[in-house]
Amino acid sequence: MMKWWQKAVFYQIYPRSFSDGNGDGIGDFQGMISKLDYLDDLGVDAIWLSPHYPSPLRDCGYDISDYCSVAPEYGTLDDFYEFLDGLHKRGMYLILDLVLNHTSDQHPWFIESRSSRDNPKRDWYIWHAGENGMPPNNWFSTFGGSAWEFDPQTKEYYYHFFFKEQPDLNWRNSQVREAIWDVARFWLDLGVDGFRLDAVGTIYEDSLLSDQHAGINLDDLYVLERNSKIPQEHTRVVELWEEIFKYQHDQPGMHELMRELREVINEYPDRVLVGETDDLSYYGNGSDELHMVFNFPLMRTRRLSADWVRTNQSERLERIPKGGWACNTLGNHDSARMMSEYGDGIHDECIVRVNLAILLTLKGTPFLFNGEEIGMTNAVLTNPDEFRDPLSLRTYEMEMRLFNCPGDEAASCASGNGRDKTRSPMQWKNAPNGGFCPQGIKPWLPVNQDYQQGVNVETQLANDSSLWHYYKNLLSIRRENPALVEGEYQPMMEDDQDILVFRRISTVQNCLVICNTCSENRIIKIPHFKHPPRIVYSSLGREGTIGGDLRLKPFEVLIMEEVNI
Repeated sequence: MMKWWQKAVFYQIYPRSFSDGNGDGIGDFQGMISKLDYLDDLGVDAIWLSPHYPSPLRDCGYDISDYCSVAPEYGTLDDFYEFLDGLHKRGMYLILDLVLNHTSDQHPWFIESRSSRDNPKRDWYIWHAGENGMPPNNWFSTFGGSAWEFDPQTKEYYYHFFFKEQPDLNWRNSQVREAIWDVARFWLDLGVDGFRLDAVGTIYEDSLLSDQHAGINLDDLYVLERNSKIPQEHTRVVELWEEIFKYQHDQPGMHELMRELREVINEYPDRVLVGETDDLSYYGNGSDELHMVFNFPLMRTRRLSADWVRTNQSERLERIPKGGWACNTLGNHDSARMMSEYGDGIHDECIVRVNLAILLTLKGTPFLFNGEEIGMTNAVLTNPDEFRDPLSLRTYEMEMRLFNCPGDEAASCASGNGRDKTRSPMQWKNAPNGGFCPQGIKPWLPVNQDYQQGVNVETQLANDSSLWHYYKNLLSIRRENPALVEGEYQPMMEDDQDILVFRRISTVQNCLVICNTCSENRIIKIPHFKHPPRIVYSSLGREGTIGGDLRLKPFEVLIMEEVNI
């Protein structure tokens, strides 16, 4: 019998940007509670909530200062429970971000750890005396600079893979493991349905603290990346990154740790673990580590062609162990908006529509990101004072220092490379601040002004042909056709670069999916079936059955049921 998370469509909420319930310009739980019926009406089944914990916000909430509470600007634990209860009453589920690798430097654990070398929590983090007044090795932080920060209070260095305000926990200490497992139990006891594990591969680092020998620093790597023009150059940048950080991620011990966490989760019936990784080894044997890992390779392209999708599916589905389950996505809070990333500047919405159809009909659990259902685009910030993502500020600084860019050009590049562009507030109506917060209140991030051109919920709800209704209709089609949820994937017409054709085959129903991923009319020959397939969804309103030659319009989508099988 299928689990709920195998049948669900997940919808990620970035709480700071979703809905402002108290009018202070920051999204919060009361705002989310007010949108529960909206989520139910759209037709999603489960919510992934980005961090809601207290945080100094050095890294947008992923630097946690209290794992078992709610950030005051978002509300209270009672508000959280009201939101959770509201989801459950509507038949929806909730998973939380669980940040395992690090805490904030303001977390009580770290405050104790850095207070003295003999503090009981000293070994909860990774400390080293260094050598000859220098850090113990030449590792970098992935966000720039050394991975070691000198602490003048105890005159030792602590390790951080991310910002210096995010010290890494020492997972080789059993007390750390038990403390985090108790955090997980705290939320599971409240009724949370599982966790998305943040940056799971960075938990361990090489125990010998071996020097890396890439022969390049992060400034040089940025210059190479900025100047890359052809695929081989981009590939070389990735290879160099891997060489620089080879001793700092996916180290031995990870799978034993994931098995230990799985045992904790198994104490609670029907809960799920989703890893922020595309490494299929984290499935373990299919039943002893993570339930799902993300198919990030699917989204690493500027065009979701038929050939790209088929290649991706053939490379991944056969390698998922029995008991594991695929998990597909095309966007999240760290990546560009789908409309901006995959659009060609001419057929943007058509491309988004066919891409959604692909995402919702492939085998595996789909993850959507808030705002995609109305076609939100990357927000362009031109003033560095408006940046909230420290990575944007870092890019801005490097552009001016390394390339002597004028301030406006540096800001444009920083806006494009940072994550603020994806995290701008949800656009609810054609009203000041997009209806996210009241007129006269400054939202925490500027609202994308395209809310005035129909990119808002209220306008699209009133238009039956809008992108919002397209999302709602396809979510309904997926839910009503069991083959699209549980069926096996079988590719067809595998030589066509642009026309994606595949079957979903189950014991109760077979479906045929046809997606034209290009901007041209095409004629294809429908594979022979004893009885012509019956249309259950057509992006152009076709009805009846189909057989023989089929004339496809640009970006057309057809989903058909094979009858009398």
